[in-house]
Amino acid sequence: MSVALMWEARAVEGRGEELLAWARAQRLDGTGGPLRRETFRAPQDRVLVITWWDAALDADLPELPEPGPELVTRAVHRWRFESVETRPL
Repeated sequence: MSVALMWEARAVEGRGEELLAWARAQRLDGTGGPLRRETFRAPQDRVLVITWWDAALDADLPELPEPGPELVTRAVHRWRFESVETRPL
């Protein structure tokens, strides 16, 4: 089974690049790492990281931590999703 962990944060105004660099530098130690990791940015200095794992939805997996309060405007949002279908394009 595959599970995707999503981590999304909104930077303090003008600090989006700094938050992006912080997120990209974070390591996920433990179970050998994710199958895949993608990092995105969006308007309003938002950063999104999605990691895919070969694990159950409720597995104990390493997640990105909370950045320091000087970087973000609110607590990080986190979600877990389990894969139900993969189709070729």
